[in-house]
Amino acid sequence: MSEQSVGEKQHWIVYPIGSKPKWPLAVLLGIQQYLTMFGATVLIPFIIGGAMKLPQEELALMISTIFFTSGICTLIQQSPMGNKLPIIQGGTFSFLGPTFAIIGMVTAEKFGGGPEPLWQIQIQHLTGAIMVASIFEIVLGYTGIIGAVQKYIGPITIGPTIALIGLALFGIGAPWMAGNWIISLITLTALIVYSQVFSAKSRVFMLFPVLLSIITGWLAALIGTVTGMISPESPAYLKTGLIAAAPWFSFKPMLPFKWGVPDFGSMTLWAGAVGMLAGYLASMIESIGDYNACARISEAPAPTPRMVSRGLGAEGIGCLIAGILQTGNGTTSYSENIGSIGLTRVASRRVVRCGAAVMLVIPVVGKFGAVLATLPQPVVGAMFVGLFGMIASVGLSNLQLVNLNNSRNLFIIGLAFFAGLSFPAHFGEAKNAIDWYEAGRFAGLIGDMITTILKTGMAVAGITALILDNLLPGATKAERGLELWAQDASTEAWEKAEAEWAALKEGEARAV
Repeated sequence: MSEQSVGEKQHWIVYPIGSKPKWPLAVLLGIQQYLTMFGATVLIPFIIGGAMKLPQEELALMISTIFFTSGICTLIQQSPMGNKLPIIQGGTFSFLGPTFAIIGMVTAEKFGGGPEPLWQIQIQHLTGAIMVASIFEIVLGYTGIIGAVQKYIGPITIGPTIALIGLALFGIGAPWMAGNWIISLITLTALIVYSQVFSAKSRVFMLFPVLLSIITGWLAALIGTVTGMISPESPAYLKTGLIAAAPWFSFKPMLPFKWGVPDFGSMTLWAGAVGMLAGYLASMIESIGDYNACARISEAPAPTPRMVSRGLGAEGIGCLIAGILQTGNGTTSYSENIGSIGLTRVASRRVVRCGAAVMLVIPVVGKFGAVLATLPQPVVGAMFVGLFGMIASVGLSNLQLVNLNNSRNLFIIGLAFFAGLSFPAHFGEAKNAIDWYEAGRFAGLIGDMITTILKTGMAVAGITALILDNLLPGATKAERGLELWAQDASTEAWEKAEAEWAALKEGEARAV
């Protein structure tokens, strides 16, 4: 690192948001961004499909559909309709609570028995509820209501919220790695060495540490599979038969209402839509944290209220599209690629757009999708440990704007963290579930909303910190980090940053 003159800003990101890497490089970097979120994206259809007892061929179609939808929704977020932050859109775990409730309601109402199987009616009601509830997010976003609320949201709120996005998924890392410790530790070691050691000496390792780590883990699993060291029952076993059985081309993922048009006259569907609002609320809180995390790790100014509003409005449109294409889930900002930005030092919009464009092709090419489907669980678990750990540390970095010598600030931060970890641990267990429906259906729906929020760590932490930071006395705006926060989240700051990025030539990387 060359010495810099006094006052010259020191950069970490090689390709900032407005940079334009050469197209072949941008495509490769875009694919890398999507590979980091592959495991979680596939997991959502598996969870939903398992609850519905979805046939395997229909599950494969749902997986392809959710990837295709991710590409569309990411491009919408990158358009003037969205916030243009380099953030991927994909499925959300926040919707799982209401989803299970809707599946249960359809089953309890004894639908089925006709020409359509029960799982098909469940999909229709679920996707219909997602479409109806998406209007809530679209209106809150594009009317600017959420953006106006942002002035009450500072580093004390955002820090724990972002950190809990990573920490709340601690249950996936080591348990998935445990499927085969040798393969997972090879992958994790490769990620550490490639991103933190080799990256200082090689441009390839600096730009592609995540992709190269995944390839290293995949090749190790392939060697173990071919030599017989890994048994077919192991999560690290490569099921190469999936590739042979997959069709070369299938255009079904892009078909709307492929499993039937929802019955919007059904009271069960509308009841499910009310319960789904809790999932949307949790998703919006998470997304606001993601926007700030993405901007911060990309060395960009904090998102303005208008950017936040457009981002959430675009996510609402994405959820509407997800309902029409029947992914069985909604869409939200994806935390995994935020961690990937920190490791790869690439935050270019062009890269994210290229990755999204590739996702419009991959679901159509069945063989390529099948190759991705062979990605072993221990490899994904190892990547989660690195990427979600990076997200947690990005959340903590927001607190450097706060006076941490102030006991009031420390109290709020600590309480938000503990509540965000403890409440989901309690309410997430079935034995601790409250039967709200004993007081009637309306009470049950409201109860479902409350329970969904209490089971979502980042929502609990964010709401707790937001309320306490704005109600408790004992700290000035400067001590709360709000003055620097507001100064950074301005149109002027973004215009200055955009001008700096525009000065970079086509294909040029920024000096670091």
